[in-house]
Amino acid sequence: MSKAATSITALAVVLILLISGSAIAVVQAIFGSSPSGMNCTPTGTASGAPAGYSPEQMSNAATIVAVGKQMGIPEQGWIIAIAAAIQESGLRNLHHGDRDSLGLFQQRPSMGWGTPEQVTTPSYAATKFFEHLHATPGWQHMSLTDAAQAVQGSGFPHAYAQHEPTARTIVAAVAGAHCAPGTGSCDDIQAPTAAAVIAINYACGQLGLPYVWGGNGPDAGHTGFDCSGLTKAAYNAAGITLPRTAHTQFHAGPHVPDDQPLLPGDLVFYGTPAKIHHVGLYLGNGKMINAPTFGQPVQIDNHRHPGDDYAGATRPANG
Repeated sequence: MSKAATSITALAVVLILLISGSAIAVVQAIFGSSPSGMNCTPTGTASGAPAGYSPEQMSNAATIVAVGKQMGIPEQGWIIAIAAAIQESGLRNLHHGDRDSLGLFQQRPSMGWGTPEQVTTPSYAATKFFEHLHATPGWQHMSLTDAAQAVQGSGFPHAYAQHEPTARTIVAAVAGAHCAPGTGSCDDIQAPTAAAVIAINYACGQLGLPYVWGGNGPDAGHTGFDCSGLTKAAYNAAGITLPRTAHTQFHAGPHVPDDQPLLPGDLVFYGTPAKIHHVGLYLGNGKMINAPTFGQPVQIDNHRHPGDDYAGATRPANG
């Protein structure tokens, strides 16, 4: 894990934001759309943003905190992640770094962190950081330096502690921010469970790969996926094993009742119960990510359209 040299321009700007009336426009300027595309919506009060941190940096910080909340990580974990991201990238979504290090945490595709597209998706990068942190025994009782180093494996293991005061200030400033789930975009990956977040993150990292009949993806030595190969691989990344075909995935359940709304992470199926022929991964806002058919790469499509043969949905993340 490399250290991206960062230099934060010392702008003498101290923001005290109150979410009410005339302050809404200011709040939107700080937490609105950014290169991460997270569309974070602040609630409550945001105050004390450190001088010199841009809207892009604060939006990336809000993304990290929102993902941490969604995954059930305590506040100390958010502080550790923010401190690590300050050290690694200055809270910028870098598309360069030492060797193949990329993104907020300078995660390396060659070391198994994900594809370049994945590790430069802020919500994915944050999810992977928190997965590794959560898997570290006793991390909540470690110093910030030791906990961050357990995740990052840095060549400069003592560099994180210096950022703890700033990280605490930033977390306090963005703690009221949350990202609305289910916008249907891979740039705003949100879902009701950690497993669904991981599955969506994985699938979004495969955008553009070719449709391959029987394809299980690059991890299995294939150039691409078919529809059920993509959904199986996505949930396998989340530690959930699915059957291989769309038909068997449909019958594996658990099924979403017809009178309940779909949630991001649900699998949506087409055909009839006797013969399911297609499956996609629901993103929210009427969108799904899927490997459609020959000649069409992994892409985001409308979940429903006139004349389709939608058969129902399952919720593997709750199974």
